[in-house]
Amino acid sequence: MGITLTMLGVGMLLGFLGAGGSGVIISLLTVLFGVPIHMALGTALGAMIFSSLSGTFSHYREGNISFRTGIIVGAFGAVGALISSKFTEHIPSNELKWMTAGLLFLSGLILWLRMFIVAQDKNAKKEITQGAKFFCFATGIGLITGGLSGLFGIGSTPFIQIGLMAFLQMPVKQAAGTTMLVILPIALAGGAGYYQIGFLDFQLLLQVVSGTMIGSYIGAKFTKRVPLPFLKTSMVLFPMIGGAILLMD
Repeated sequence: MGITLTMLGVGMLLGFLGAGGSGVIISLLTVLFGVPIHMALGTALGAMIFSSLSGTFSHYREGNISFRTGIIVGAFGAVGALISSKFTEHIPSNELKWMTAGLLFLSGLILWLRMFIVAQDKNAKKEITQGAKFFCFATGIGLITGGLSGLFGIGSTPFIQIGLMAFLQMPVKQAAGTTMLVILPIALAGGAGYYQIGFLDFQLLLQVVSGTMIGSYIGAKFTKRVPLPFLKTSMVLFPMIGGAILLMD
């Protein structure tokens, strides 16, 4: 019950900020509830299956998904996540905590960079959707971000969005929606990888998912009621807070 109630609060923040939040989930499970870091990573990755499915459906209704790009990047992302998840068990717990915390801080910086690019780039560019250049970039974005997700149990949302916008010239709204589609196969493959090596507890997963999904629904109703600068700052700081909590243990 304690985990479910805690994740209810986390879910409200996730819905409010529109963030992925896997880093905070990992940190709280590890520090507050003593869940082994490897199990926490597998649980967070498994929980993303449900959040990304919901997000994909929402963005589909808004017309914000480039399906061909999302499917190709997501397919290679799934390969990267499945492979990298196999290596997690060989990393000592203490080292994995530090590495995950470092990546969460980097996620915050990348998210800030994404906002900076959107604010500065006023000229619409032609999106790259085909050809050898497209295939190379799509493959690289998928393998790298999927590898990060599988190894550290995070969604890699800022990394995927930056990749889509910087290399494939995808508009910001399309990048946000397409990222949700990309994360879905990554979470499925990564979750399967963690399950195969014994680091996915379905009872724990149910507690996390039930809390975050209900909380996200409630939190989303408050997003439009706060100043935009506060919202942007909170989005950048959220993964960093997760990293800081993780280092407290």
